[in-house]
Amino acid sequence: MKWQQDISKLNNVEKIKLEKDGLDVIHDIERYAELGFAAIDPADFDRLKWYGLYVQRPKSEGLFMLRVKLPGGGLTAGQARAVAAIAKDYTQDRLAITTRQSLQFHGLKVEFLPDIFGRLNEVGLSVVEAAGDCPRNIVSTPLAGIDKDEVLDPRPLITELNQFFEGNREFSNLPRKFKIAITGSVDNSIFAQINDLAFVPAVKEIEGQSVLGFHVLAGGGLSAKPALAIKLDVFVRPEQVLLVASATAALFRDYGYRESRHHARLKYLIQDWGKEKFTAELLALTGPLHTPGEEPAAKSAEGLFYGIHQQKQPGLNYAGLAIPAGQLTAEELTDLAGIAEIYGDGTLRTVNSQNLVIANIPDEKLQRLSAEELISRFATPEIVHAPAVISCTGTEFCPLGLVRTKHLVSPIEAYVKQKGLDNLPVSIHISGCINSCGQHQIADIGLQGVLSRQGDNVSEAFEIWLAGSLAGPGKLGTKLKGAVPSEQLPQVLGRFLEHVQTTRQPAEAFDDYVRRQGIEHLQHVLDKIKEIG
Repeated sequence: MKWQQDISKLNNVEKIKLEKDGLDVIHDIERYAELGFAAIDPADFDRLKWYGLYVQRPKSEGLFMLRVKLPGGGLTAGQARAVAAIAKDYTQDRLAITTRQSLQFHGLKVEFLPDIFGRLNEVGLSVVEAAGDCPRNIVSTPLAGIDKDEVLDPRPLITELNQFFEGNREFSNLPRKFKIAITGSVDNSIFAQINDLAFVPAVKEIEGQSVLGFHVLAGGGLSAKPALAIKLDVFVRPEQVLLVASATAALFRDYGYRESRHHARLKYLIQDWGKEKFTAELLALTGPLHTPGEEPAAKSAEGLFYGIHQQKQPGLNYAGLAIPAGQLTAEELTDLAGIAEIYGDGTLRTVNSQNLVIANIPDEKLQRLSAEELISRFATPEIVHAPAVISCTGTEFCPLGLVRTKHLVSPIEAYVKQKGLDNLPVSIHISGCINSCGQHQIADIGLQGVLSRQGDNVSEAFEIWLAGSLAGPGKLGTKLKGAVPSEQLPQVLGRFLEHVQTTRQPAEAFDDYVRRQGIEHLQHVLDKIKEIG
C-alpha cells in the first residue's frame, strides 16, 4: 500500500479495494458466469468496474453495461466487425460511442461474459480498467497523424501510456478515476480542461533549437462541483510525458482523499494544495522540467469533425460522420468497417462528440464514397453547421441516472430541421444527472436531468445551462432558474433556438450572443416560452 490513511475513516469502496484489488475480480467472472447473477458477491459489483462492467437498472434484471477501451479512439475494421458481431449476438443489436472515445454494450448477461471477453481479446481489444478507480481510456484527437495543423503526432505516446498503465498494480487502486488526454493538434477536441491530466502541444526554444513538446493541465473534472484544470508552469518533451503522467498518478494515489467518494478526485487535492505546492511535489518526483514555451493558437474547442476534408498528406482526405446520439446498430458498424476498407486505410476513429472519422481516403475515391448510403446519411453537407447534440446514457441503462436522455435527441434534431435552424452552430449536451457524463457544463446549451416534485407526483425534467465553453482558458456554463418538463423540452428548446436565430448577429458565436443579451434577459425569454407551453 503506497498511501497511509486512517483505515477506520475510509469510505466503503476503499475498504472493498483493500480486501481485494479490482484487477483480481477477473478470476471470479468465469465462476459467476457458471453460477449466474445471483451468485455475485455484492462487493464484487464495484470491482467488476475494473473490467468495464456496470450493473444496469433495474438490478433485478441482472444485466450489465460493458465498456470497451479504444486508446486514442482507434478501431480497425476487423475489430469493428468483432464488436458488431457481439452486439448482434448478445445485445439488442445496438452499440454506443461514449464521450471518451470508448464503445459500450448494453443488456449483457453474466453468463456470456467469458465468450465476449475472449472474442474481444482475439482482435486486440481490452476492457481492462475501462472503468474503476484507475487510469481510464486515454483520449486524443481523431485526426492524429493526419491533421494539416498538427504540431506533432501523439499516437506513439498514447501507446506508451496505455501499455504502462493498463493492468499496472502500482496504479490500480487510486482514490477515484484518473482521466488522461493528449493531443498534438491545435483543436481542443480532447476537452483538455476537464481531464485530470492533459497534454497540449507547445514549442520551446532550448539552447537555440525549437523543440516540440507539451504544456500540462491538471485537476479538471465536472460532476456536482465542476472545475477546469489549471495549467502548470512546465514544458514537457515527448520523452518526458510518461514520467509526468506516472508522477501525477503517484501523487494522486499517495495523497488523494479516500474518506468521501464525493471529495476524492484529483481536482480537490490540487485545490487544497494550490498550484505552487502541487508543482513542487511533481518536480520532486520527475526532476527538473523546463519552463513553459509557446502554444499555437487553438482553432476549435468543439470536437466536431463533420463532412469530408483534406488531410495533411497530399491527395488524401478524411470523412467525419455524425452518428445520431452516438448510437449504431451492428449492421451499421459492420457496413462502416467495409467502407473504411474499400475507401480508406481500414480503420475507424471514434470522437469525443460520439461520432466517427474514416481517414486516408484518396481523392479519386471521394465521388464513389459520397454515393454510399451510410455516408450520405452521416456526412451530409448540412450537418456541418447544424446544432450538435451529445447525450449520456440516462436511466435507460445507467444506475446513477435520474431521467431518460437518448430519446430526446431525435425530437430535438427534428424540430431544428423543421424550423430551418440547421445553420445554427450550437452545441447541446444532455446529462441524465449531476454526474455530467453528457458534459452539460461545457456546452453552448447544457441540459441536466432532475426530478421535479409537485406534491406526491415526481416527473422528469431538465435544468438549462448556458454558454459553457472550452475555447481559450475555458469557462463553465451558467445555470438558469427553474426546470423544463421532459415532455416539453424539444418544443421549449426549439422555440428558444428560434429566438436565438432571430436575435443573433451574423456569424456571432453563441458565447458572445449570451454575453451581449445577458443571462437575466435570456432567463426572462425562457420563462415566457415555458408559460406558452
